[in-house]
Amino acid sequence: MSTIRLQDVTKTFVKPLALGRQKTAQNNEDNIDASQELAALDHIDLTIPDGQTCAIVGPSGCGKSTLLRVVAGLETDYTGQVFYDDQEMTGVAPKERYIGMVFQNYALYPHFEGQGNLSFFFKVRKIADKEAEERIKVTSEIMGIGFNALLERKPGTLSGGQQQRLAIARAIVRNPRLFLFDEPLSNLDAKLRMQTRIEIKRLLRRFQITALYVTHDQTEAIALGDQIVVMRAGKVEQMGPYLTLLQRPVNTFVAGFIGAPPMSLFSEGKIGDGLLHLGEMTLPLPEAVKAHVHAGQAVILGARPEAAQWGDGHAVVAAGLRLRGVIEVIEPDFARRTQLLYLQTGVFAYTALVPLDESLAIGQTVEVVFPADQLHFFDQSSEQRLG
Repeated sequence: MSTIRLQDVTKTFVKPLALGRQKTAQNNEDNIDASQELAALDHIDLTIPDGQTCAIVGPSGCGKSTLLRVVAGLETDYTGQVFYDDQEMTGVAPKERYIGMVFQNYALYPHFEGQGNLSFFFKVRKIADKEAEERIKVTSEIMGIGFNALLERKPGTLSGGQQQRLAIARAIVRNPRLFLFDEPLSNLDAKLRMQTRIEIKRLLRRFQITALYVTHDQTEAIALGDQIVVMRAGKVEQMGPYLTLLQRPVNTFVAGFIGAPPMSLFSEGKIGDGLLHLGEMTLPLPEAVKAHVHAGQAVILGARPEAAQWGDGHAVVAAGLRLRGVIEVIEPDFARRTQLLYLQTGVFAYTALVPLDESLAIGQTVEVVFPADQLHFFDQSSEQRLG
């Protein structure tokens, strides 16, 4: 096991632009080969503690998979340093890093049966067959009922879930010091995703091996990650346990990204006389926020959908953001006995999560209150949290 540390890691690539033409002083036309340098990773500082699983989330193209490839040693053209414990990994080949990688597309050897996929690592390293057989036997027991049957079949005869089980076993059999997962469940259907996610969680808890898990699915990130890293445009926006990211997002990007559904954001608020003026509404500012704002400052107000309380005769808190909104869409969640409302109040669109037994209809006007102690304030210019 290892503590993984990235120090000021930057990875750029050159994006070619459309070929342009420009006239010279002699009125001749010359081609201009234009390109743009973009940062896939932008001065990343990150530490994954020994034995913990770090889930990496963010929009497409934010650098999640590139980060994984840098840690694995598959990307070498970068600046900065990557450490496994106190060992600086520059120049250390991927095969010498003792990592177990599980990919989205399984990456199995199609001409080998399952047994051959698991034993190939030992053949390359010239490890004795007896030791290889023992490691494969132990791994098969770990993978559970029915896994032995997969060892006799080639990948082309296996279902997606079976192939992914085999790919995970191939990572485990190496006895790695680090697990790397690159969206391993995205090709599976919903039921198989849940089953395989449970299996991965069980394995990670059993081995306590440091792991990086790249995913688009926040459910996976919450279920598997001791820490969650939120990335945007090659930068780490915030790292921490899920509840910390949910309750104290550092900026509007994290607030609007984390959560299912994410936080509703009300922009164009203005500070005046110690109050927040938001459209036709006026709200007092918490003491913790007052010290960080000034008159005329533009502020974004945030409210989590699950914090919503009801008016219209129901007992609600007296202080907070009180809105009368028109229901535009209703999304029921029968498993959790809730329904998500998409509401509109003037120019503001927002969501509220309410009990399923509330009898509601599209087009209905309802009163929603977000309690004052559950509101979030952000500077509109910097997007950073206030207070």
